[in-house]
Amino acid sequence: MFDPDIAPSGTLLGLLQRGRGDGTLHALAAPRAEALAALHHCVLRDPRRDWQVENRSLYYARLCLDLDAGLDEIEQHLFHPDDLINDDEARTGLALSVLGHLAAYGRADALRLLRRYAAAGSNWEWALDELALRDDDTGLRGLAPAILAHFPETPDGDAALATVVRGAYEPRPWRLWADHPRHGPRVRAAAERGAFDRWQRQLRPSGPRPGWSVRDILAWAQREHELKPDARRPDAAARCLAAVAGPEDRPELLTAAASAPGAARAAALRHLAETGDPEVLDLIETAVTEPDASELVSQAALSAFERMRGIAALDRARVWAHRPDALGAAAAAMLACRGGQYDSQLVLAALRRTGRAEGPDAQTLWTLVDGAGRLTISCAAPVLRHIYRETASSHLRGRAARALAATDPSFGAGFAVECLWDCEESTRELAARHAATADARVVEQLRRLAADPAEEAEVQTAVRSRIGPEAPGF
Repeated sequence: MFDPDIAPSGTLLGLLQRGRGDGTLHALAAPRAEALAALHHCVLRDPRRDWQVENRSLYYARLCLDLDAGLDEIEQHLFHPDDLINDDEARTGLALSVLGHLAAYGRADALRLLRRYAAAGSNWEWALDELALRDDDTGLRGLAPAILAHFPETPDGDAALATVVRGAYEPRPWRLWADHPRHGPRVRAAAERGAFDRWQRQLRPSGPRPGWSVRDILAWAQREHELKPDARRPDAAARCLAAVAGPEDRPELLTAAASAPGAARAAALRHLAETGDPEVLDLIETAVTEPDASELVSQAALSAFERMRGIAALDRARVWAHRPDALGAAAAAMLACRGGQYDSQLVLAALRRTGRAEGPDAQTLWTLVDGAGRLTISCAAPVLRHIYRETASSHLRGRAARALAATDPSFGAGFAVECLWDCEESTRELAARHAATADARVVEQLRRLAADPAEEAEVQTAVRSRIGPEAPGF
């Protein structure tokens, strides 16, 4: 996760970085040199805030095809000297994924470049996964010597090979190499060792084990947290408490939730929230608002509240939703997810307040945007349109589009049209169901999506529901 430099939403570069459908439409209308420069900037400097969940590769690959873009810039980026010292997947992952899609579309130059990088690049595992989906058996077999050269024939090298084989995202190359007369014995041995190591871990788990009483579990949670602060022991301790705590343990748990050290207090708060204890809401409010509360305790209290499902939690959320702090944000999020129509004004107020205070990329907007759509808050449409235009998150933009489909009568003739070119398949699916076909571009793009072998099945199903034999206008 990182915070990339995103251009303004009104520029071609800003549109392409966000993955908006308007980015493609503007690029095709712009001078080709300007469009190519913006496209290469995006592919070589991944604009996503979280590259593991946001999609851009198919979006950029399709634009590469539309602009008949060459691969010289991508080649220079992949084989830059930085590749020898920077093996971060985020530096080359997007470029490799774009090459993978281009290879699937029949670009032989993209396939050759992937093979070269898989043989010599630092992020060869990513390139190999792309090739596993697109290359033929002959091409993959030819990579075996270069890939196996990464692992010297030593005990450490064999152990590293076993780890890679066990964790391979796409096992097809390794299965092919296991049948190779020369390399097969070593690959098969690595696969067998990986399977044995997994069996050993399952047979003899090495994780810590608390004693089986409330006091033991709370003490274990605190002790383990002090040793490994990032291990999330309070969550594990809460699950253990669910198995052992009885009614007679309630006084001890209430005391721990009020005044125990951080990790033990967090575990007790979560357990009491999950059991719906009548006093836990007051304890949660105290944990979040007391001046000297640690971040661990306050975050655990907020998380425990967000997991609650009872009527009492909803009633308290209506009281807290006016607050301008984290507790108020959590309360508004709960109402957005589970509140009734009479909570619309509270959700709308929180949506406006969050957008003004934290901007269009705030994580707390996600649930509020969903809530505006779920509750069909038509007055939220202006805020939703602003979030749609400005957010750098393609996932949040897709949520805003879904909410606009429920709240804005102009969505079908407006944003839904550009959403047909969006980088997220869920947004394209939404557009395929709502885009008004009076626009000739809509009909043409629906037909293109229906015929594109790289398109997701859900999108094509939505498209066919619009362009089937009984659909008018086609």
